[in-house]
Amino acid sequence: MPVEFKDYYEVLGVPRTATDEEIKKAFRKLAHKYHPDVAKDKRHAEEKFKEINEANEVLSDPEKRRKYDELGANWNRPERQTAPPREGFSASPGEGFEFHFDGTGFSDFFEQFFGSRGRPFSGYGRTGENGGEGESFAQRGQDIEGDILVAFEEALRGSTRTIRLQRIDPRTGESTTQTLRVKIPPGVREGQLIRLAGKGQEGIGGAEAGNLYLRVKIAQHPDFRVRGADLYYDLELAPWEAVLGATVRIPTLDGPVSLKIPAGTVSGRQFRLRGKGLPATDATRGDLYAGVSINVPSRLTPEQKALWEQLALKSAFNPRKTP
Repeated sequence: MPVEFKDYYEVLGVPRTATDEEIKKAFRKLAHKYHPDVAKDKRHAEEKFKEINEANEVLSDPEKRRKYDELGANWNRPERQTAPPREGFSASPGEGFEFHFDGTGFSDFFEQFFGSRGRPFSGYGRTGENGGEGESFAQRGQDIEGDILVAFEEALRGSTRTIRLQRIDPRTGESTTQTLRVKIPPGVREGQLIRLAGKGQEGIGGAEAGNLYLRVKIAQHPDFRVRGADLYYDLELAPWEAVLGATVRIPTLDGPVSLKIPAGTVSGRQFRLRGKGLPATDATRGDLYAGVSINVPSRLTPEQKALWEQLALKSAFNPRKTP
């Protein structure tokens, strides 16, 4: 089944020669703009945010980016339009169905070339005796697998999502679509499988149907990085805030909070906000770590430059001097 090509470089607004840092900056800028929590048009923003995450999922991963760049101009060749069998995605010749997902947060293009595509299944199970007249064949339905994009907020509080699963018979082209409700539990982790029992391929000879497994991919957040249940945030300070101390507002999953910065704070220092991370396995929550980096102004007015020069003349501080 033909799929629509996704130009991930165009989605992020970067050239194909973009560096990893340029891709990271482009993603963060767009993610801030279209994050559903801040955008006015939430419906449009949600779809755009998913598209941005999908592009970043591919271009920020060296192996995925290499495959994508190799795919390039050859993406629409006829042999590219049907996903190759991977880990048992298609059953035995003449028996396999194609499966397409809608509502998981990923496009068909991503699922076909970069997503999860099924789980291995055992061969035919045989019942009956001695190969006689009463012999019959039974095969449990194949398990199928897809990816589901989960936002940080969903990982924190859990949610219920509605997805659509389309089954296509490659022999006849006939298709059926089933609407499924997926419960995402609080504290879900990257790579975790969510099981929908009996929603896989139908069994043969009266055998039970397989299961549908959705592999969780946590959507990258414009502000936070995740390690287990802990979150990490880059806290950028002006030089005078670090020297004199300040009270700054920083984002958390529960809303912005005030953080007191003591005078003399150095770059690299981490501030720990207890219980502001994701749910942990023991029903508690991880922590949020705000790591300090000190930024300097890139442009100065003549008056500002004069003040910095006065400070340089009056200060005895030398960062290169051995204590």
